[in-house]
Amino acid sequence: MATKIGMMDSAYFVGRSEILAWIKSTLQLNLSKVEEAASGAIQCQLMDAVHPGVVPMHKVNFDAKTEYEMIQNYKVLQDVFNKLKITKHIEVNKLVKGRPLDNLEFMQWMKKYCDSVNGGLLYNYNPLERREACKGSKEASKRSATTQALTRTSAATKTQSSHNSRRNDESVVNSGNPPKNTRPASNGAPAFIGGPVYNEQITELKLSVDSLEKERDFYFAKLRDIEILCQCPEIEHLPIVGAIQRILYATDNNGSVVAEAEAMICQQQSHSKPLSPVLEVEEEKPKLETQKRKDIFTLEVDSAASLTLSPRHRISDASDVHCSGSPLIGY
Repeated sequence: MATKIGMMDSAYFVGRSEILAWIKSTLQLNLSKVEEAASGAIQCQLMDAVHPGVVPMHKVNFDAKTEYEMIQNYKVLQDVFNKLKITKHIEVNKLVKGRPLDNLEFMQWMKKYCDSVNGGLLYNYNPLERREACKGSKEASKRSATTQALTRTSAATKTQSSHNSRRNDESVVNSGNPPKNTRPASNGAPAFIGGPVYNEQITELKLSVDSLEKERDFYFAKLRDIEILCQCPEIEHLPIVGAIQRILYATDNNGSVVAEAEAMICQQQSHSKPLSPVLEVEEEKPKLETQKRKDIFTLEVDSAASLTLSPRHRISDASDVHCSGSPLIGY
């Protein structure tokens, strides 16, 4: 199950309209904005849909308007997460404020999770019946029915206005009048019809911009942490730190910067190649053995010379020592 989803996962690229359509098909609730789910009641029923019987629906309040009432719904949701061992952190303080981006991200996560349970299939789940035990369920159902009626009425109005505009165009052509005089009247209805579509596109673009700004701030904070680490006195003299700073402070966007950084590291490594302590010890051993052999050889030569010398040579040597003023021989 998708309990941990990264920020770059495809789940966070699901649009607002798709989220609202998913809520409508699953819970039979018509929402015009994602932030209308800020009370936490819809999230509780979504968990009830994929895990029947786990959510105590009698504790869920669909009529929650104050932050205190919304927090009670999120407590129920957190208890459900704990029972199912879901490690997702719920940012209640941000969700209850009704901010669009925070609620959209949480609903995107909810959709990803619900789709991962049984492939997103719901067996014999009646959302209206399950919602009857909740507080404010009747008001929620009334709002849903009212929204559906308004949607149908607006659709019928748009269809009728489009037919009327077509009739006006046909009458203009038949009467032989130039179309320029009547285009403003005929184009007025389509412009009015396209208003909500443009508003929806503007909202989507705003959410995309907010998501990109959040991602930009995340990676900028990471680069700032690396810069602070490279400025530590203990490591700032290292060649690898200089190469990293060369990349961080580069003003041009090309591959030569990386090549220059690699050259800095290779050049430093070629200049200084420290010997290993093990090699130094191994090099000292032959020197000690050579010195020992020289000492042994000198002793052997001296002993052989003392044995081969004649008494006359020994006396002459002694006289030489006496003449030299040595206190070792006295008469």
